[in-house]
Amino acid sequence: MYKIINKIVDVLIVGSGVSGLYSSLNLREDLEILLATKSDFKKTNTSLAQGGISTARDENDIELFIEDTLKAGKYKNNVNAVKILAKESKSKIIDLINLGVDFDTDNNNLKYTKEGAHSINRIVHIKDKTGEGVENILIDRVKERENIHIYEYTYLVDIIKYKNKCLGGVFIKDNIQFNVYAKKVILATGGIGGVFKNTTNQKILNGDSIAIALKHNIKLKNLDYIQIHPTAFFEEEKDERRLLISEAVRGEGAKLIDINGERFIDELLPRDIVSKAIFNQMKKTNSSYVNLDLTFMDKEYVIKRFPYIYSECLKRGVDITKDYIKVSPAQHYFMGGIEVNLDSKTSLENLYAVGETSCTGVHGENRLASNSLLEGLVFSKKASDSINNTIDDINITIKNVDKVKKDINDIRKNNKRIVIEAIKENCEGVDDELFDYR
Repeated sequence: MYKIINKIVDVLIVGSGVSGLYSSLNLREDLEILLATKSDFKKTNTSLAQGGISTARDENDIELFIEDTLKAGKYKNNVNAVKILAKESKSKIIDLINLGVDFDTDNNNLKYTKEGAHSINRIVHIKDKTGEGVENILIDRVKERENIHIYEYTYLVDIIKYKNKCLGGVFIKDNIQFNVYAKKVILATGGIGGVFKNTTNQKILNGDSIAIALKHNIKLKNLDYIQIHPTAFFEEEKDERRLLISEAVRGEGAKLIDINGERFIDELLPRDIVSKAIFNQMKKTNSSYVNLDLTFMDKEYVIKRFPYIYSECLKRGVDITKDYIKVSPAQHYFMGGIEVNLDSKTSLENLYAVGETSCTGVHGENRLASNSLLEGLVFSKKASDSINNTIDDINITIKNVDKVKKDINDIRKNNKRIVIEAIKENCEGVDDELFDYR
């Protein structure tokens, strides 16, 4: 069905979000790297991240940052991972600045905002398009590296496995089957939002790495840890991605009120608590949404601080400086995934997983706001450091790979079904109507 081409590289990275890009930039420049992504470079959840990146503001804030992360995660976090996250947070922000990321500043000092469950203002941002701003710079830096080869529109069909070792990956691109052999492989394939009808994620993210891990008995963890974001723009009968209304909007003072104009919750409690309160209020008032109110805030400040949200809501007929924003909860983030250690190693030798497809345990049962991009930075660097220190002792192994006989769309649908069944198995009483089987 497909023409077959074999390719050999030192490191194979699958995914072009913050984790994949940052891991590639932290690998040695004498290594040949192939970075493959299933769509274009920017079709990632990283590009959608609005609020910002959490960071300990200084040494004195580290312990409080750790405690905020643990508390939000119901103390089900991997404490050692949380400590690493907090202690290495500021260095990652400094590194991004050195790479060219232009965070918002005031008199040359970083501006910090606050989001739910944070004790203090500690989130750096680029207005309300932080992920896109970071991703653009990382892409620019990746394109400058002669040792990093980029394959867009390249679909990961499977990993190449022999005994308990990962030898590479099988891809389909332009009706060609690429069997890519590598000494080390990093999965940075993002979340699982595409399996849900109601999500803030890119709909192409179907949990392909989770399905592949299940097929190969690679250890997974906490598949029931699925975060619901309280405030997605409410639209009738919409099966595509929901517009996220960043938690930073509430962090800057916006209020949640029900359809009767009553405020019913502290807006800056952890996401799971706020989401439950909204669901309860919707049921109590027999409504499909609640309202987010910014109308009392200064118009010019709102437009300057949240230009993306302002313009996107205007497209939908809502002027957030004058009108309430109708919002309801939507699937947002996956805290579970492929189980990894503190160096992002999976249970399969030579295979790493980073970002949302991995489970470091850093988030526990509920992710603290704006810790997602930070996790991607911190633990992809851990993966790269581990690879840099061990790759010279590894030889490339070539193993015959079967021809791919199925159409990509059939493979994608099958992966979706595998992930959905795994979630249903791990989440007691979950409603089948929540899932998108298309």
